[in-house]
Amino acid sequence: MFDSHNVPPLASQIVEISRPNRWQVYHRLQELMISCWCPNDGSLRVDVNNGIEAILVRSTVQQFIASRGELIDWLERCWQTKIPRDLSNSS
Repeated sequence: MFDSHNVPPLASQIVEISRPNRWQVYHRLQELMISCWCPNDGSLRVDVNNGIEAILVRSTVQQFIASRGELIDWLERCWQTKIPRDLSNSS
């Protein structure tokens, strides 16, 4: 069985985010089981192990830093995105 905990991260990233939002993002990433920590310098560091985690990190951060208008635009674009026929029929 594959154990992802023994695989080094693809990238360790520093996330630029305000201090109040930092803790909310940190706790959400912990809930998503994405490795992250807040060192004494006040930054938020995140280990990104795969593409799914990269998307989850971006989505989580966007929830806290994007304006309401940006989030509405993003949601509308998602609704307009067409799923390829071969993917929409698979379960």
